Amino acid sequence: MRNFALSAIAALLAGAVLALPARAQSSRVQVKGELVDTWCSVTGIMFAQGTAHHQCAVWCAAGGIPVSIRTKDGAYYMVLRIEEQDSNAANPRYVKIQSHEVNVDGELIERDGVKYLFVTKVLDDQGVVNMTHAENGIQPFGN
Repeated sequence: MRNFALSAIAALLAGAVLALPARAQSSRVQVKGELVDTWCSVTGIMFAQGTAHHQCAVWCAAGGIPVSIRTKDGAYYMVLRIEEQDSNAANPRYVKIQSHEVNVDGELIERDGVKYLFVTKVLDDQGVVNMTHAENGIQPFGN
């Protein structure tokens, strides 16, 4: 009976260790893409690109919706901090560069398939370069 109890405890401990979440890995990266509001962009609730979605993206950032950098290949990097800013939600820095094409340097942490980015420095800011309003109307009020 004692051996059975020890085997059961060992099995439970092994199961508990396997159930622990994987430790997040971090690396230094440079990411180039458009700063987007994550809600509209990921859910597809509205056309969420460039000048067609700029005002809505600003409202989302001001309201605390997380922002991400969407690269040309469609990858999303959720920005958790930008430069020396202490706050993430409703950060005025995000509002000022929403929909801009940026190139940033920072620390990437990947966990459970999500890419989180702590931006150390905005290396380049091209402004809003994705001109989509003529074709798609201004969202959410357009087509």
